[in-house]
Amino acid sequence: MDTHAVETALRWIVLVPLCGAAVNGLLVRRMPRRAAGLLGCGTVAVSFVLSVRLFMRLLDLAPAERVLEDTVATWVAMGRLTIDIGFVMDPLGAVMALVVTGVGLLIHIYSLGYMAHDEGFNRFFAYMNLFIFAMLTLVLGENLVMLFVGWEGVGLCSYLLISFWFGDEANAAAGKKAFIVNRVGDFGFLLGMLVIGVTLLPHLAPGEGLFSFQTLAEHAPLLAPAATLIGLLLFFGATGKSAQIPLYIWLPDAMAGPTPVSALIHAATMVTAGVYMIARLNFVYVLSPTAMLVVAIVGGATALFAATIALTQNDIKKVLAYSTVSQLGYMMLACGVGAFGVGIFHLMTHAFFKALLFLGSGSVIHAMSDEQDMRLMGGLRRKMPLTWPTFVVGTLALAGVFPFAGFFSKDEILWKAFSGGGVWLWLLGFLGAGLTAFYMMRLVSLTFLGRNRASEDVKHHIHESPATMTAPLVILAVLSLAGGWIGIPHFMGGSNHFEHWLEPVFHHEVVVAGDHGAHGTSHDIGHDAHGETATAGHAAHAPAGGHDHAAEEAMEWTLASASLAWALLGLLLGWWVYAKRASIAERWQSLAGGVPYRVLLNKYYVDEAYEASLIRPGHALSEKVLWKSVDVGLIDGLMVNGSALAVAILSSVLRLFQNGSLRFYVYVFSTGLFVFMLYFTLSA
Repeated sequence: MDTHAVETALRWIVLVPLCGAAVNGLLVRRMPRRAAGLLGCGTVAVSFVLSVRLFMRLLDLAPAERVLEDTVATWVAMGRLTIDIGFVMDPLGAVMALVVTGVGLLIHIYSLGYMAHDEGFNRFFAYMNLFIFAMLTLVLGENLVMLFVGWEGVGLCSYLLISFWFGDEANAAAGKKAFIVNRVGDFGFLLGMLVIGVTLLPHLAPGEGLFSFQTLAEHAPLLAPAATLIGLLLFFGATGKSAQIPLYIWLPDAMAGPTPVSALIHAATMVTAGVYMIARLNFVYVLSPTAMLVVAIVGGATALFAATIALTQNDIKKVLAYSTVSQLGYMMLACGVGAFGVGIFHLMTHAFFKALLFLGSGSVIHAMSDEQDMRLMGGLRRKMPLTWPTFVVGTLALAGVFPFAGFFSKDEILWKAFSGGGVWLWLLGFLGAGLTAFYMMRLVSLTFLGRNRASEDVKHHIHESPATMTAPLVILAVLSLAGGWIGIPHFMGGSNHFEHWLEPVFHHEVVVAGDHGAHGTSHDIGHDAHGETATAGHAAHAPAGGHDHAAEEAMEWTLASASLAWALLGLLLGWWVYAKRASIAERWQSLAGGVPYRVLLNKYYVDEAYEASLIRPGHALSEKVLWKSVDVGLIDGLMVNGSALAVAILSSVLRLFQNGSLRFYVYVFSTGLFVFMLYFTLSA
């Protein structure tokens, strides 16, 4: 492909889904359903093919030259401030584009069957295409402003898709909750961008893109004095999009929307935006050990916290929702210890197996006549010969069982947490991994094993899903099995191709300038002698022979074996408790008076705490102060009603002089003329 063709392809990766959204949206009542579905799937397929072509183009280039750029137009040009509308694809952007378009395409195809009888079919595909456009803008945008445009776009689309069935009050409320909570995080994101602008703009020459990722990377040392503030503000934005403590509360409620929406937004794409943003701005985060420590602690805590909640949920999609929150915590943990490439690796594998699990749950819900309570399921493996084995594959991948994809990415995160963050960070991830295996086997046992507990009417209609729904499950199952093999670590005899592919994005030296830039500390995100990602300021600059590589490999083997054994134990216990000895689960529910179970079942009462401390006081403030005092009293009473009263009084006075009597008018005119002449006579 020549340069012009590359530029054209890059912009059309983003714009083609927008065209599909526009056509389906404008012709929502006229477009035949079949045509709308084909258009929705076809536009994403075109973007996927173009992404593959540009990925192959990057493969042909030398590692240091793997950057494709397309500047469409200049958006803002005011003195030193320049912002372009442009797109860029490097190794990180290529991974994200392939995940968004590839997994997105499978979910679109699945939706053809799942939404086949929904009256909002055309509108659904218009929203889905619009979401893909926004997400591609986010991951391929050339600068931080373009990323933020996509960031806000996926927030809008999440509202539209979560509340797609807006006639149901629960769905409408879930959409509003997602939108509002994300706006809270976005305020931090905007403040972080503002600090970047104030810090960097005075040092730029006219024409340099202030928020361009290339410019930010080149001038990163200038951001060092404000790096902690910038990192924490941007991370606060990421806690909203990527559902971390304390802004994770929207994601479980978002499961109220159609299941393909859950798979697309809350498993494969939108919720990973925060992880992508931190990885993209890695050169800022390595300047602040404090910010990275906060990211690691919040990520590890979220991974364990959400896993404990998932233990007791009975809605099949709620279990997977809290699992998503937990897995996002692992990605944040990896980024917090400097293993950005490992975090993106888990992002990719998670997209495969979590999309598979959500779509598999949709297949189950479809078969169970929209029933989502696992306590009313059971025995489905005999009725669903394709959904059952593919769901098991996704479960084993999520649990981190060798040789499934999740094993390689999660094990790598645990190793980086241990070697770069300490035993306590590793312990958070390790405990969460065991709980993950346990609650996923609980889900499998209650859904697919044992006897069916549904009503007779539901039992009569249980059937396997159509091919449009099961074909994506099979493809995702293959990816959930083999998708992690490109990241087999060196200690297991692999070449870790995935991290080497991302090396040009994360392998660079950043000098942390002193007061006058004369002195500094060198940080590097590189690779040690084994080719593994090195945490900033550690192994990358170690002298030859500085590490006992044999002991290091032995420790990696030990931790990997412990992680695998722990996952298998969790699976075994989950099967034993919920498939073989249900009485054990009943005793656990009544333990200590049932208090621990109720606390987990009610999600630690976090929503209730927010309701009591923020929502109710905010509502009271809004109603009693802002509404009654300011709106009704000041604005309505003084400005609106007061001005109306003043006009009424003035007009009532003026009415006295407009009574329609000609004699009165002559009298007033004569009196006025007399007064006027008297004034001039006396003043002469």
